[in-house]
Amino acid sequence: MALIVQKYGGTSVGSIERIRAVADRVSVARAKGDDVVVVVSAMSGETNRLLQLGKDLAQRPDGREMDSLVATGEQVSAALLSIALLERGIKAHSLVGAQTRIKTDGVFTKARIQSIDPSPFRAAIAAGSVAVVAGFQGTDAAGNITTLGRGGSDTTGVAVAAALKADVCEIYTDVEGIFTTDPNMCKQARKLPRITFEEMLELASLGAKVLQLRSVEIAMKYGIPIHLRSSFKDTPGTIVGAEDDSFESVVVTGIACDKNEVKVTMRDLPNKPGIVARVFSGLADVNISVDMIIQTESRGDRADLTFTVTQTDLAHTRDVTERVSRDIGAGAVELQDNVAKVSIVGAGMRSHAGVAAKMFRLLADQNINIQCITTSEIRVSCLIDKTLVEQAVRSLHQGFGLG
Repeated sequence: MALIVQKYGGTSVGSIERIRAVADRVSVARAKGDDVVVVVSAMSGETNRLLQLGKDLAQRPDGREMDSLVATGEQVSAALLSIALLERGIKAHSLVGAQTRIKTDGVFTKARIQSIDPSPFRAAIAAGSVAVVAGFQGTDAAGNITTLGRGGSDTTGVAVAAALKADVCEIYTDVEGIFTTDPNMCKQARKLPRITFEEMLELASLGAKVLQLRSVEIAMKYGIPIHLRSSFKDTPGTIVGAEDDSFESVVVTGIACDKNEVKVTMRDLPNKPGIVARVFSGLADVNISVDMIIQTESRGDRADLTFTVTQTDLAHTRDVTERVSRDIGAGAVELQDNVAKVSIVGAGMRSHAGVAAKMFRLLADQNINIQCITTSEIRVSCLIDKTLVEQAVRSLHQGFGLG
């Protein structure tokens, strides 16, 4: 008998028929003798609807009230699924907001989990009941409802699994698993039976949307395997787990791309200690994460600084960089949103030489110019023209034999 945490995404609970199907799947797991805790997202499209209601009333709605508003989407799903389970004769009850005892910091709309008290879930299991948890939410020290940001229900699912020391966290969505690249861009993309935590972490951070980044971080930290699979089919999906020796034989596991990039160039910065720190401290103060960073010397006492941010941070980035540029007597700030990031990822890159060179050659053969490059032990990323990203993905996918 296993302890399983099942998390269902918005499309999986998107209608009464889909909720019934989820209840049937939970019933099957219970019939096998497994203990099950379920985490649900809001019904497909519901979060966007609620967000729009708030924006219809205010240009910049208050964060606390928006969290109270959008958290209701998951609460509805949890109650409906509990009703469906009870109708099938399965003991179940929903847990929402403070009932989950998921404590977060006080950053509204993108809070981070600080602790989870597993006792409500363990009490449900001991009573032979299924706890149906409203994902995406918790409460801060003052008892306010907080939400975990986009994709936060994935984070809830894995965090609950970690708190319970579950055998696996099954994440159900509308895709069959994790593919070598986006099947919409490359018809030769294939489903991966397994992938390492590190590879998935890189892919999630590079634009792959199948798993939320923070959920993978938690799974890796606590060693909780994730089984990503479709709620529309009974076929196995992709297991995300610890690395073993077999992974080193595969040089590149997947290709990711991200069109949500902005290239920022600050011209003629004073070339002296502390200037770059001042730029990035200003960005950090408004919670802007920076990716690719390149500094080049334009002349002896001046330097150019280039980095990338997400398009959602464009307005705040412009405000910060233009203010800092004026304060330090630098030159113009240039922002380009016609760029995209394409990346190769693979644990086997640690033990194989020449992988980056092959990537650059494949892009050059397609006459694709590289504007910026960043690397890690298991990843190489290139910033290119956005109009060429699909061509680049297909070329790299074929060149590294991923089809």
